[in-house]
Amino acid sequence: MSQLPTIGHLIGGQIVTTGTRAQDVYNPATGRAEKRVLLAPKATVEEAIANAQAAFPAWRNTPPLKRARVMGNLKVLLEQHSDELCALITAEHGKVLSDAAGELQRGIENVEYASYAPELLKGEHSKNVGPAIDSWSEFQALGVTAGITPFNFPAMVPLWMWPMAVACGNTFILKPSERDPSSTLRIAQLALEAGLPPGVLNVINGDKEAVDTLLTDPRVKAVSFVGSTPIAEYIYTTGCAHGKRVQALGGAKNHAVVMPDADIGNAVSALMGAAYGSCGERCMAIPLVVAVGDATADAVIAGLKTEISKMKVGPGTAPGMDMGPLVTKPHFEKVKGYVDQGVKEGATLVVDGRGLTIAGHEDGYYLGPCLFDNVKPGMVIYQEEIFGPVLGVVRVKTLQEAMDLIDAHEYGNGTCIFTRDGEAARYFTDNILVGMVGVNVPLPVPVAYHSFGGWKRSLFGDLHAYGPDAVRFYTKRKTITQRWPSAGVREGAVFSFPSSR
Repeated sequence: MSQLPTIGHLIGGQIVTTGTRAQDVYNPATGRAEKRVLLAPKATVEEAIANAQAAFPAWRNTPPLKRARVMGNLKVLLEQHSDELCALITAEHGKVLSDAAGELQRGIENVEYASYAPELLKGEHSKNVGPAIDSWSEFQALGVTAGITPFNFPAMVPLWMWPMAVACGNTFILKPSERDPSSTLRIAQLALEAGLPPGVLNVINGDKEAVDTLLTDPRVKAVSFVGSTPIAEYIYTTGCAHGKRVQALGGAKNHAVVMPDADIGNAVSALMGAAYGSCGERCMAIPLVVAVGDATADAVIAGLKTEISKMKVGPGTAPGMDMGPLVTKPHFEKVKGYVDQGVKEGATLVVDGRGLTIAGHEDGYYLGPCLFDNVKPGMVIYQEEIFGPVLGVVRVKTLQEAMDLIDAHEYGNGTCIFTRDGEAARYFTDNILVGMVGVNVPLPVPVAYHSFGGWKRSLFGDLHAYGPDAVRFYTKRKTITQRWPSAGVREGAVFSFPSSR
């Protein structure tokens, strides 16, 4: 057995290290395994589900304000432990510390929004719908719910899910990515410290066996997922086939349209972060620029070349770095393969990031920023989600041609337009078949009190992630119609006020 530290599961408020299957967790900056994570067998997942089910009745009946106070406490703890959590993210994902801090902050905002749950859970009431008959609706918790989260945001995406789920009175099983599980587990421990009762939130590390157990166990009532489209479709179809409520967010190929009238300097600056931030490992990254007119394309490419030459690539922990390594060796090889494929298909490789080595970190998974020109629809680098620091420029003649390209793509997660023309922007935002749209904003990720979700094959299910849609996803509406016939003695006066404390 390896002597590396072992990452276990959190079940019923306790760390559990049973099971024999495990896999290494690598530091992508060094290419070395630094931890082992246990992969839960079916029995361990079922133990977690049983704990969540046992905790549900008492938690469901806890006043919403008391549940919300736990979220308020957690927000404070996350802020206090932010340096620790960011270090865990960077050590396993590779993103630079400032980017990890940004991720954590967006997660904290979702915890803050979940603390408003008492307001969001209020139903509707109608008096005298008939003679002395009243009717009202309530939003009731589902029971045991589950989340399956990706490697690219090990802190933020789980915080999209479980805080609102538990604030609505559900209990939760979280299955984070086995590539970078430490920050996710640490946040769950902080939730216990914040006052979350044992069993309300459980963390299971694992692979397909754990996922399939969650998808098929009748005690799990709803599943939320973020990841690639093929897996999202599998999660959705399997979960629905087993009678569950499912939201499954999939892949993306986000296009940025640059108009001839755009502020090119501003667009280039924005695109640098959107394309190469977090090494391109974001579902809202911009991997394609659609330039309207050759002059626009030439200006954008010239600006990008200049900015790329200034970029600092290295370990995420080093000061002043703009971009860290890719998450794993297989993922590095896959992304490099896409660059090779783009060259083979005839796209012009303007900046080649292959062959980059970082002194002292020669075994790290580093790929420098890559820039393609003359990318065409139908090329693999145009069609498929690369999830790496690879930006392609597509040349078109008109805005309508750009929009037709975007609308024809299977993904409809995010898009943006850079322009000074209000009418063009309005036409674009109104007509484009994409779920999240930016105007002079490259990453139009909604804030915590709106909801996140793409169109077409970027989302399976009816409701978007976090925000108001999360309340609807994690609750069931119940409508009660009530009449009391005249009879008996009316209740006497009661003077004590029931407190929520």
